Amino acid sequence: MSRVPLSLAAALFACAAQAAPFADPTQPPAASDPAEGLMSGPRIESILIAPDRRLAVISGQQVTIGSRVGAAVVVAISETEVVLRGADGERTLKLFPELVRQSAAAGKKGRSQ
Repeated sequence: MSRVPLSLAAALFACAAQAAPFADPTQPPAASDPAEGLMSGPRIESILIAPDRRLAVISGQQVTIGSRVGAAVVVAISETEVVLRGADGERTLKLFPELVRQSAAAGKKGRSQ
């Protein structure tokens, strides 16, 4: 006797659950400062270093040393950054720009207080 309303309610809840916005787990975390999220210019998405090659993906474009990114040329690729040289000088793009390195001694000092 109450199967039809129960089935209808279950179907509505299922539709609502499918329409819920979920964050894409492959996207980098959102910046805490909205101004940082609006950072313009090229952005490193990944870096690959192999014995026979070094490449990076910058703003969706696969580049190697000597490739162009806009008006700049890729001059170095390391594990965590790419150096571009353009008319206005060199610019270093970091894979993890928000990452702050802390030495082991500084970390121990901070914990002992």
